[in-house]
Amino acid sequence: MGPREHQQKMPSFPSTRDSVIERIRSADPPSRRGAFDDLVAGYWKPVYKYLRLTWRLSDEDAEDLTQAFFSDAFEKAWLERFDPDRARFRTFVRLCADRLVMNRKQSESRLKRGGAVETVAVDFAEAERELLAHHASMPPDAEELFRREFIRSLFDRAVASVRSEYERAGRSLHLRLFERYDLAPVEGLTYADLASEFGLTTTQVTNYLAQIRRSFRTHALGALEALSGSREEFRREARELFGVVVE
Repeated sequence: MGPREHQQKMPSFPSTRDSVIERIRSADPPSRRGAFDDLVAGYWKPVYKYLRLTWRLSDEDAEDLTQAFFSDAFEKAWLERFDPDRARFRTFVRLCADRLVMNRKQSESRLKRGGAVETVAVDFAEAERELLAHHASMPPDAEELFRREFIRSLFDRAVASVRSEYERAGRSLHLRLFERYDLAPVEGLTYADLASEFGLTTTQVTNYLAQIRRSFRTHALGALEALSGSREEFRREARELFGVVVE
């Protein structure tokens, strides 16, 4: 689902950001809006794909309900009710999506396009393409599906951030190695093969990949921290996904 892990785990990662719930509950409007923007960036694809696959909604209905989900979350403040002692925040988000669908089905209503609801700028066509690419077979159970799509979205965002960082720094060779070995790996490809292909030594390939993987993990952990419902949840998720010990 994400870049291949090759060797060691990072020994630690300093936690510096408040949880998404703390920021959503903030009395400071910019802080609350920033938390909402993080939520949209991290969860719109998992929510949309979950509605399409688990609830068997049409693409149009899933688009409308995804927009309604985030609009209601912001305007009606129901994500603020999250209790970290009862579930992970990711699970809570999924259950809220379930509740929204059930309420809509009970009222037999449907959002109409162009209404007064605040919309979020997302690329539903891209999500549809990913559905075709990754879900040809029967999807897993609801919790596993939502977890998998959350991680996929997290990794995609981290890769995009790394790509932007390294392009700005003019480190295109690092990116090309990362893409060849981690993002689109060919079975049997070795560091020696890459060294020969790019005119490098095996040691250089090893060092370049280690550098960009550290950047990837840093970006991914930053995005994960911004979406965690509590500090303890972030520590647990960082350990499970990356083997990283958070201070």
